[in-house]
Amino acid sequence: MADPGIPRRGSLRSRGAAAISTLTLRQLSGALPPEHVLGLWASRCLIARIMDTFGPPLAGTRVEPVDVRMADGRRVIGEWVRGSGVSTATPEHAIYYVHGSGFALCSARTHRRLTAWLSRRTGLPVFSIDYRLAPEHRFPTAADDVAAGWDWLCTDGRLDPENVVMAGDSAGGHLAVDLLLQPNTAHPSGLVLLSPLIDLTFALARAREQLHRDPAIRASDAARLIGLYCSATDLTHPRLTLDVARGRPMPPTLIQAGGAEMLVADARKLDADIRAAGGHSELEVWPDQVHVFQALPRLSPDAVAAMGRITGFISESLHHNAVREVAG
Repeated sequence: MADPGIPRRGSLRSRGAAAISTLTLRQLSGALPPEHVLGLWASRCLIARIMDTFGPPLAGTRVEPVDVRMADGRRVIGEWVRGSGVSTATPEHAIYYVHGSGFALCSARTHRRLTAWLSRRTGLPVFSIDYRLAPEHRFPTAADDVAAGWDWLCTDGRLDPENVVMAGDSAGGHLAVDLLLQPNTAHPSGLVLLSPLIDLTFALARAREQLHRDPAIRASDAARLIGLYCSATDLTHPRLTLDVARGRPMPPTLIQAGGAEMLVADARKLDADIRAAGGHSELEVWPDQVHVFQALPRLSPDAVAAMGRITGFISESLHHNAVREVAG
């Protein structure tokens, strides 16, 4: 049954943007080899410009840089992002955000407009982890940094994990799911994933590509980018394959993906695997939308409605946890 909250077609502006992206960004992503220093630098600059140009406004946003050394020696780098009107007091609830990047391109800074918007809409501070990037830092560095950030937030940050919602996009989704599959990781009250990358072999994406071209990048080019992070490790490594169906049940999860992107196949597989493991998952496929369209409301008006759904899910997750605490 169709979800009445999700349009049957994307807006005209969204569809037009996807068509233009097919003729421009898709071609550029193939022409900028990530294995070369200049190609990687140009890709990082291009993505940063797109995020700044088409992302939500930053007016009133407050950013608090974090660079701390934990008692066990691990270093945590990131930033607290508070949207306009969000309290600067020590938070009781928060969002832990893991940005995407193909493990190599983005940062807490490139995603600041998205995290500020998420903060403003939810009224919660967002801690955005700035994990180290490939090719300078290969697997499992990013995963280790994300784990350190979570441990710091739930100890030095003095936050109960159940008072936090974890969120991530693209490769950040892979890192978040990997973290939550680990046996000793305390689970948050909820998980929000935007266009999550799950299958690092890109077999699912290639099969999808036979039916519909991704407007932003070819599966083969995306695989080359991911190779900067994990080429030295067999992709059958359990922290890369992510056997969600036979792993720990995930916390209540909302997955959003664009109908025009190749990673919609990953989103569908993840949704099915979470359910198979006994978890609760809600999958939303937004027609005609590109990869992580939620970060680009000036390009895709549908991002506003999608963010509204995310806000509602986060509020509900935290509310249900509060009810459980009172009942317990």
